[in-house]
Amino acid sequence: QVQLVESGGGLVQPGGSLRLSCAASGITSSIYNMGWYRPAPGKQRELVALINTVSVTNYADSVKGRFTISRDNAKNMVYLQMNSLTPEDTAVYYCKASRNGIEYWGQGTQVTVSS
Repeated sequence: QVQLVESGGGLVQPGGSLRLSCAASGITSSIYNMGWYRPAPGKQRELVALINTVSVTNYADSVKGRFTISRDNAKNMVYLQMNSLTPEDTAVYYCKASRNGIEYWGQGTQVTVSS
């Protein structure tokens, strides 16, 4: 059974930081592209950050320079370091594993940026 479990969300003040984690089980995450997504107006979910199987990364323009995605294949983990958070970053963040048209999603972790 494949499971992706996100953690690390919470309430943070504007300008603060959070580190999200995604723990994968039931798959060898190293052979999957791993990404973080969040809901967006007019879209079901938008890509926030992606890391492929050779650790090449891609970011949404809105988070470039503030967020960093990384992976630890030995631990089957993916991380999203979020710095300089703004209220516009408030959302549920979802982890996704994808490979050859197959996708697995986690249940999401809530991030709230508010003073």
